[in-house]
Amino acid sequence: MSATKPIQSSNDFVIKFANVNGSGSASANELFARAIIRMGVPVAPRNIFPSNIQGMPTWYEMRVSAAGWLGRRGGCDLMVAMNPQTWDRDIAEIEPGGYLLYDSTKSLPRSRFREDITVLGIPLTEICNREYTDARQRQLFKNIMYVGALTALLDMDVASVEKLIADQYRGKDKLIGANVNALKLGYDHAKETLSCPIGLRVERSNGVGEKIFVNGNDACGLGAVYGGATVAAWYPITPSTSVIEAFSSYCRKFRTDPDNGMARYAVVQAEDELASIGMVIGASWNGARAFTATSGPGISLMQEFFGLAYFAEVPAVIFDVQRGGPSTGMPTRTQQSDLISCAYASHGDTKHVLLFPEDPYECFTLGAQAFDLADRLQTPVFVLLDLDIGMNDRLCQPFDWDDQRRYDRGKVMSAEELEAGKNFGRYLDVDGDGIPWRTIPGTHPTKGAFFSRGTTRNAYAKYSEAGTDYTYNMERLRRKLETAKQLVPAPVLKPASQPTRFGAIYYGSTSAAMAEASVLLEEQGIHVDTLRVRGFPFADEVIDFIDGHDFVFVVEQNESGQLRMLLLTEGEIDPKRLIRVLHYDGTPITARFISGKIAGALSEHKVTPIRKQVAS
Repeated sequence: MSATKPIQSSNDFVIKFANVNGSGSASANELFARAIIRMGVPVAPRNIFPSNIQGMPTWYEMRVSAAGWLGRRGGCDLMVAMNPQTWDRDIAEIEPGGYLLYDSTKSLPRSRFREDITVLGIPLTEICNREYTDARQRQLFKNIMYVGALTALLDMDVASVEKLIADQYRGKDKLIGANVNALKLGYDHAKETLSCPIGLRVERSNGVGEKIFVNGNDACGLGAVYGGATVAAWYPITPSTSVIEAFSSYCRKFRTDPDNGMARYAVVQAEDELASIGMVIGASWNGARAFTATSGPGISLMQEFFGLAYFAEVPAVIFDVQRGGPSTGMPTRTQQSDLISCAYASHGDTKHVLLFPEDPYECFTLGAQAFDLADRLQTPVFVLLDLDIGMNDRLCQPFDWDDQRRYDRGKVMSAEELEAGKNFGRYLDVDGDGIPWRTIPGTHPTKGAFFSRGTTRNAYAKYSEAGTDYTYNMERLRRKLETAKQLVPAPVLKPASQPTRFGAIYYGSTSAAMAEASVLLEEQGIHVDTLRVRGFPFADEVIDFIDGHDFVFVVEQNESGQLRMLLLTEGEIDPKRLIRVLHYDGTPITARFISGKIAGALSEHKVTPIRKQVAS
């Protein structure tokens, strides 16, 4: 028994599973998360896994939150410790008054435990050795057994979990029976030997509603299909590979001719990242909507072709699922560390359009929108998500699509317009928005643009090294980026409950933690307006937001403060007014971290929180 009062909480706690990579635990842990979702309780799971194939520690952290918080909270209330290698680290992470569930087949001295937690032991290995003879079955069903034990400990409906197993293995009756049997073994043993339920409970609720449970990479793949993409060229790299896998899967369903079975799409695995972006640019120049998916190292290798697409003004879409760097870095950890390398990719005076989705819903919507923007602006468009969004399933609103929506191909001149003798200059700015007209090869047998080059030229695409022609093109490209400010998704403003001199800017996967951090700060009497940036170049509202506050906290997940750098460069802001809130250990940022950093910074500036007045 714990010397500290055990935590008592319903539908509001964190469970963490400590396993070994390659043990088959991931599917069991996800099954448990889905079981709680089916009970109507919001869940935010995160898989923390190594970059090798097998044998290293892995964790699955699951936040249960009736309030619907989807960011990491920090700490855990119940640790399922199945890895002796990380025992001490895992035990230390449990909150005082928390719970430990472990395999008690091998007895451990009292010194290996903490006095302020409740210890729950089940001899899982012993039971598995008794029930099963196959070594692999023993390992796999041990995972299902602890799911059964948790079902009892948390007072969950075991019949609902059984039904979920039946749904998951529909058509494979042998697997259904075997998994249900393992589930009941764990459930019955916990009921017979432990005090069930414990202080943590899962109670049926209606907090999930119509939300769907999906990861960002799958959403990007589907967004590319709905955005009109027919060509994907790529080279495998963690954590972006499943974007292409999802696109291929959806294309087999939606881009296959029902009459003859012919594929109306092309997915090409290139020999490297440089070749893949070259293929994308070639397909886009020919009129297809084409994209690639990569991560930081791939972005580094593609730099020269980014410059070509920017200067030759060829559309392209790049999904960058960011991971820890530099170099190989931490391939299976999350960061937001590619902003600078994408915003100014290639050499010379280049600047690119960036989109920052916050969840799988925006991975779908912004993923589709990226193709319209690329065509409209005739330039590469980067969709920057990260591993936390890309590879972790997350609850979000259902995807929606307007069937009346038509693709925006931008300024593409038709054969009829060319035949009529309409003035055509491939790089001629006819209306002041910086965007010229283009033609698709084959539109007209003799008229239009048939060649593109990366060297400088005049407005009519004729080779020229005249300074005036080069200056004309560079100034026009800058005007195009000013136009882009009006086309990228607008920032999202959330004012504090009362007027304040302080603001916070954030983007992407920090959104869930930032929403909760705002509430934590309000509870301390600290009021902060927040602005979520969704695109670059920055809309005027972003700079106006900074100008309207004395200090603005810039919350991001990298070491160097790259969003802050972009704001300083593009907005010519006084650096002292932008305060860094940086998190970069490879794990997703937490609300506790954000609120602690902001509260600490304001304390240093001797800002007194405004306390709510309580009526006597």
